Amino acid sequence: MNAAEIHVEIAPELDLFVPHGRRGGATPLATDGVSTLGHVIESLGIPLTEVGALVVDGREVPVSHIPVHGESVRVRPVRRPQPVPGAPLRFLLDVHLGTLARRLRLLGVDAAYESTDIGDPALAARSAAERRVMLSRDRGLLRRRELWAGAFIYSTRPEDQLRDVLDRFTPELRPWTRCTACNGLLRPATKEEVAERLEDGTHRSYDVFAQCEECGRAYWKGAHHEQLEAIVREALTMRSA
Repeated sequence: MNAAEIHVEIAPELDLFVPHGRRGGATPLATDGVSTLGHVIESLGIPLTEVGALVVDGREVPVSHIPVHGESVRVRPVRRPQPVPGAPLRFLLDVHLGTLARRLRLLGVDAAYESTDIGDPALAARSAAERRVMLSRDRGLLRRRELWAGAFIYSTRPEDQLRDVLDRFTPELRPWTRCTACNGLLRPATKEEVAERLEDGTHRSYDVFAQCEECGRAYWKGAHHEQLEAIVREALTMRSA
């Protein structure tokens, strides 16, 4: 096949990924005539996890479409809320997103997290094996074909990251049901059951506890509870809006 020139218009929501010269309207792009449209879009720096509909001359096409000379392509962002195949909805976060992982767990969302850098191949393999949506700011990781599903985290601020994930995927929220340390499920526990894990002051001051079924960590409404309550309250308010 012969090389082709197409015109590509990138949605403003995806401007972060492309050079300034390709923002704000359709711009010409030379292709080799054999690469798929998905490959062409990735070559611009846009992970396909962030791409929604691809519209060529007014009709929607798959990423496997091979563009031909003269076609006009509109690249749209993912639809929100974004449907994810399979159930239940579960996440996997890379080493840089520990605070986001803990906040998702606080809300009862299944959020696995790698506290060490195990490498992109291992993360992608775990995403596929456990059918988890990979959350990352690493564009290279999100381009790995073996991922079950993925999403780019646009902000570096944990509060904005959380809002974005909740808006994009609308996971079921069940606050105070997961261990923020290991992602295990919590169960009510008596003071006697967790006594060996408590300092003297805590043992004297609190009577209501929960314990992780996986790691055994004890939970109670301690000094940071109001801060955590504010995170939960905002998430629930956002969901009901």
